[in-house]
Amino acid sequence: METKNEKEIRDSMHQNPNNWRGVFYHNKMDYRIIVPKQNPMLGYTLNFSSPLTYLGLIAIAVIIIAFSVLS
Repeated sequence: METKNEKEIRDSMHQNPNNWRGVFYHNKMDYRIIVPKQNPMLGYTLNFSSPLTYLGLIAIAVIIIAFSVLS
């Protein structure tokens, strides 16, 4: 469970425009993989500084390719 101070730090990093490259969130200090978009009403996006993001995207691509080849 995170403290109130940790949440405030994480939220301030999320609101910093330097951590956004267009619609892509990129912050090495933020441990989250899935983060809310700049406008939270629009849903969520991925933290593209995390290597787990790329592993997840590659896994999804491999699954889609495997199903298309096997069908």
